[in-house]
This record gives sequence, structure tokens and C-alpha cells, in this order.
Amino acid sequence: MSVISEDSVRGGGSVFKDISADDDDWMPTEIESLCMNCYQNGTTRLLLTRIPFFKEIIVSSFSCDNCSWSNTEIQSAGRIQEQGVSYTLKVKTRQDLNREVVKADSATTKIPELDFEIPPYTQKGSLSTVEGLLDRAVAGLEQDQVVRRAADPEVAVKIDEFIQKLRKLKEVESEFTLVIEDPSGNSFVENPSAPQKDEALTVSRFKRTTQQDIQLGIKAEDDLDEEEPPSDNLEAMRNEVLVFRTNCPECNAPASTNMKLVQIPHFKEVIIMATNCDSCGHRTNEVKSGGATEELGTKITLHITDSSDMTRDVLKSETCSVVIPELEFELGMAALGGKFTTLEGLLKDIKDLIVSKNPFICGDSSSSDRVQKLNDFGEKIDTIIAGEMDVHVILDDPAGNSYLQNVYAPEPDPEMTTEKYTRSLEQDEELGLSDMKTEGYQEED
Repeated sequence: MSVISEDSVRGGGSVFKDISADDDDWMPTEIESLCMNCYQNGTTRLLLTRIPFFKEIIVSSFSCDNCSWSNTEIQSAGRIQEQGVSYTLKVKTRQDLNREVVKADSATTKIPELDFEIPPYTQKGSLSTVEGLLDRAVAGLEQDQVVRRAADPEVAVKIDEFIQKLRKLKEVESEFTLVIEDPSGNSFVENPSAPQKDEALTVSRFKRTTQQDIQLGIKAEDDLDEEEPPSDNLEAMRNEVLVFRTNCPECNAPASTNMKLVQIPHFKEVIIMATNCDSCGHRTNEVKSGGATEELGTKITLHITDSSDMTRDVLKSETCSVVIPELEFELGMAALGGKFTTLEGLLKDIKDLIVSKNPFICGDSSSSDRVQKLNDFGEKIDTIIAGEMDVHVILDDPAGNSYLQNVYAPEPDPEMTTEKYTRSLEQDEELGLSDMKTEGYQEED
């Protein structure tokens, strides 16, 4: 039985440890609790752990020795992410049913082909597979069928028919779509092709609505009318470092975030935000564009020929994707957020995201083939950083707000090409430009 020490609670150490099957000292905390099936005393086991990329979670398991009833669930103990996340998976083969899924209790699950939806907060959070989500949905619909057959036989028959449709999906006779939309940003769907792009999986980020913030407990309804309008004094902001309180993304302890407007030579003005945590020493920085979306998208291609290229400054906006054709690798927009770093720093961040922080590279969910594949990818990134591999790095930003340093400026760079292009309709939709009204917006419809 594990005991949470006072020193850990007061900041002497984290109560959350990395998930591992080799740590014999880290045992679940056992609590005697009431069984909701037979109303006798049972046992609840709590395990506070940290899964890489998913932050902290609480795994709870209840069992009753009197009636043999049991229940398990998973809850997020980390912070709510800055943006919501939406996963759209095209299930084409039976192998897709084995994809691991982390579903938070705030997530909405949809299967458009059946017009089926599981609203948020109707199920507890779970760590399962696509097939497990279907089985759980079937079990939920079957739960009260005995009562329905007696009270309303027609409805019971329709539900039975729908249950058969859900079970038939597990045979994957035809392609279907699984959508998981989570405003907290703490849900996840496995990419078995990592580090390569998953053609069957689409990941998008979105800004939460006010109603979703209220449901997550970020805002109170009474606070909406008390928000002060933002200041328009840009000159004061340019000469001042703004400081505001926040929580560390790693240990969740109180920390400070500094924000500053910076003018980048030969480019534009950007906003740099840096967070330093005094408790765990974690540091992070994020960059956001200080200007408007450009009329044309920007595609920058750099041919890496020497290790000195690693010192080039890179501004990667949230809307920028990174492609390395020689590795068949593509990193989608918003995966790393906005960053102002060097090319070496960007490649190291990519390696950390794909290899070190990959939640399916350790524990029971890992396979030797997958681990070897990701380790080989990490070694290739190290080879590129050392300047021993001839590759091209492509920054594709439909918003035109990314930048790669030209070391020959103001002369053209022989190893770098910059291309301006017209955005597609899909890119305008992703950037929210299609619904944006910039003229006559004050007029009534």
C-alpha cells in the first residue's frame, strides 16, 4: 500500500511518477469505499502516474469481495490544454480497431455514418482501443434493454437493431469514421505509422467556445461581464516585458510567463512568450505572430549541406507544417505550437515529440518493431544535426507567418528557396478565413 508523504504534497517531490512496470516501490493507494452494487465495503485503488505526452493521470480501480463487482476509470490530473483537439479516424481495416485511444470524460465521440454520438461527461475517461470504445457503447445501450422490452417494446427493438449495426462495424466490411472531439485537449488517438504521417488520421486544433470554457470550469458565468477590454497602447507593450501568473505545464506548480513584442530583421513583429518554473526547472517558449495573416502562403525549402546550417534562426508559427522528404516525415500544423529557435532546436524538439515523449514506446503497449522504428528515426535526426546527411527541410505555412534565417542577407541564399502560393479552400477553412467578414461587419443582415 502506497502512502503519499507530506513532503511530496508540499513540493518536496512530485506525487506523479512516470508509468513503468519496473518500479516496485510505486504501489497504488488503497482506500476502503462503499460498493454501489451491494452497499457493502469494497476497495478502491488509486495510481497517480505520468504518461509521456498525456501529462498526469489518475487510474482508479474498484473491486468488491462481497459481490465481485468491479469498475475501472481514468481521469486527467494535468492542466487543460490551451486549445481543444479533434481526431478524425477513417477505420478501413481490422488493424485500425487495435489503435489505442485515450478518451477524456469531456470528449464527444461520433460515428457520422450511423448518426451516433456519445455526449461529453456521459462516460468516465478511459484508456482503451477503437474496438473497446465500440464494445463500451454496445454495453451502455444494452444496460436497460430488459426494462425497455417490458415498458416500450418498439423502442427496444429499434435499439436492438442499432446495437447490431454497432457490432457489425467491428467486422469492418465497409469503411466508417470515428470522430473524437475534446475541448480540454487531453484526448489522444494512436498513430501506428509514427514518425510518418498517418493518412487515415486527421488531427486539428480549435479554440474553445465560451460555453465549453464554462463546462470545463475555466470560466464562471458571472465573470463574463466583468472582463476588461484589452489595452491598445502598443508602444508601451514594445518597450515592456509583460508578466502574468500561470501554471507549469510539467509539474502544475505556480509559475510566471513573460511576454514581449519583438521585431525580427527582414521579417515582421512577433510575440514571444516564455515560461520558467522555479519548482521543477522546466522552461518553455512560444511564438505567435504579431501581424495579420498574409495574402499568400509561404513555402521555405532549405538544402542542408553543412552542420553550420543548424545555427540558422527559425520562426515556426502555429500554422506551419514541417516536412523532411528524405525521411518521409511530415509534422502537421500546431503539433509543436509556435517556436522561435534554431534549426537544431527545431529538429531536437521533433525528436523529443516523436521518440522521447511518444506514449506508446514504453510499457505494455509497446512493440519491438515500433520501438526500433522510432529509435532509427531518432538516430537519423541526430545524423542530420551533425551535418552528415543530405536532406531538405521544408517549412510550409499557409498563413505566411514563418521565417528561416538567410545567412547571406541581403543577398539571396543559394541553398534556400522561398515560394509564395495561393491558399486552397481547405487551407482557408482551417485558418478560419472563409467565415471571416472584414467589410461591412457592423451592418445588420
